[in-house]
Amino acid sequence: MEMTMCFPLLLLICSLSTAQLQTESDNEIIPHGKQTESQGREPTNVSDHQQTCTQDINAVLREMSAALAEQRVEMRHLQRENEAQTAKLELQKTEVDKLKQQLKAQAAELTDTRAELTDTRAELNNTTFRTDVTENQVEALKRDNEVKQVAFSTCLLASGHGTIGPFNTHTPLVFRYVVTNIGNAYNPSTGFFIAPVRGAYHFEFYIGAHGHPSHPSGAVLVKNGEHIFIAYEHQTSGFSKSANGVTLLLEVGDVVFLRLWVNSRIYDNGNHHSTFSGNLLFTM
Repeated sequence: MEMTMCFPLLLLICSLSTAQLQTESDNEIIPHGKQTESQGREPTNVSDHQQTCTQDINAVLREMSAALAEQRVEMRHLQRENEAQTAKLELQKTEVDKLKQQLKAQAAELTDTRAELTDTRAELNNTTFRTDVTENQVEALKRDNEVKQVAFSTCLLASGHGTIGPFNTHTPLVFRYVVTNIGNAYNPSTGFFIAPVRGAYHFEFYIGAHGHPSHPSGAVLVKNGEHIFIAYEHQTSGFSKSANGVTLLLEVGDVVFLRLWVNSRIYDNGNHHSTFSGNLLFTM
């Protein structure tokens, strides 16, 4: 700012100096005769001109000094405002830093809280899972206790008496009269025993029939379509009985039943000569 104000002053001084030099030059080229005449009239005008220039310069300098003083005051005022703004900005920066630290602390607390909530949810899930497992185990134990009680005993005819067979192929036998059916694993409509649980089962079957020259008595125990054991007797006269038994390891859903042997006969009446029985020994 001071350089800006000084530059016009230098221009003014240079202009005045140039004008003074021009005046002196003009005085030098006046003829000697005229110069003598002018020497008698002009001294007063030159002195006045120089005095006027000096007054103008002093006035300009006073104005420039006043302007510089005002600019210094304004600069100090601006400087104080700048310092105040800087202090305010520093204070705001400090507050922002504090807020950032508070936000970081709150974020850390939120992270910890979320971790705690996650752990709590995991514990709740584990507790729920353990509860479900316990309930399932209880239900399984109940079912095991129920299915451990498996036993059945049946007879061929539900009433009356009669002979079944002979047939030219192996024919499934349906024992209609149910004496015992604990666990309801035997179906009197189909003659099938279906294993409700994996385990060891024991079966016995008795086949009775009147003797015949051409037709024996006989039946085979079948597991899932496979012939296991047979009870067989052939007498030409009188009454005969045959029996057999077996212990099988059955999986859940395995099917056990009796088939009448091909070309054989089986007889039953109210005395229950022909029977089919079985029971679960233990689970596996």
